[in-house]
Amino acid sequence: MMMMSRHTCIKLVLISWVIGFLHSISQIACTVNLPYCGPNEVDSFFCDLPQVIKLACMDTYVLGILMISDSGLISVSCFLLVMISYTTILLSVQKHAAGGVVKALSTCSAHIMVVTLFFGPCIFIYLWPFSEFAVDKFLSVFYTVFTPLLNPFIYTLRNKEMKAAMKKVWNRQVSFH
Repeated sequence: MMMMSRHTCIKLVLISWVIGFLHSISQIACTVNLPYCGPNEVDSFFCDLPQVIKLACMDTYVLGILMISDSGLISVSCFLLVMISYTTILLSVQKHAAGGVVKALSTCSAHIMVVTLFFGPCIFIYLWPFSEFAVDKFLSVFYTVFTPLLNPFIYTLRNKEMKAAMKKVWNRQVSFH
């Protein structure tokens, strides 16, 4: 409570909203006035801006570099900030609470797994922006469908009652074979 006051929390939320808003507006402003004349089909499962600017009837290489740099920078910096904060939490708990390390690691490991599942595919897609890989479509589905579906599953497995129920089911399965 000393480090994360209500005032600090509000500032962090406002900063993330402002950055997200500016990021979105800047990318929309760059794509709205592009001349589109060709096929109006995006070869992906979701309509990401790098896919949309490929449909423009002009050379969009520089615009693509700017958009991918912007999105990649935001993705990587958010991922690094989250990982740095979890490292700080774990180091702080390790220094101050002998018994709390296991509990903190248990909590943080679930969060780190979800963050990695969310940012991993996103960062991969922005590392090779102008290459078409077969895995890109898989990653886009993974990023938009499987990660949100895995979220409840990952957090459910942290629940003591759920762990006990899973052990019972596992033991029944093992004893039947």
